[in-house]
Amino acid sequence: MLPKKNFRKHELTLKTIIMNSKNFKTIFFLVLAGLFTFTSCSSNDDDPPIDQIQNQVKTNLQSGTWGITRFIDSGDDETNHFTGYNFTFGSNGTLTAANGSNTYNGTWSITDSNSNDDSQDDLELVINFNLTNDFEDLNDDWDFVSQSSVKIELIDISGGNGGTDNLTFEKN
Repeated sequence: MLPKKNFRKHELTLKTIIMNSKNFKTIFFLVLAGLFTFTSCSSNDDDPPIDQIQNQVKTNLQSGTWGITRFIDSGDDETNHFTGYNFTFGSNGTLTAANGSNTYNGTWSITDSNSNDDSQDDLELVINFNLTNDFEDLNDDWDFVSQSSVKIELIDISGGNGGTDNLTFEKN
């Protein structure tokens, strides 16, 4: 058995080690939590500002004419309803679809559905033809899947029936 005096000395040393290890653990976890907080909240400086993306999409759409190369309406391929039509996106928000025999006029715009952040996922292409023919199916606020100067892929998930519509424009 240890003498009382030595036992107290070892008891103090053991308490010091335990206290230091608890402090170390606490400090370690606080530093780790702080690192996660700062890295998860940092913005991606590689993404261009939303207005720059919006302007680029507008420029792309307004240059030349476009054709619909894919239109899936709730699982049904209805691309053939728009075969031969050239779509012109005017700078004043007019949208014209013409095939040589028929010309239909509508409107278009690009909106930011959530102005509280700068996510390009919030950009929508809004199309409206005030018609009751096949062009009525294009009336929607379409979410961008991808966009370039020659191809724009869009998607819409219907709030009514939950169906998914896909629309692809390709430059003529």
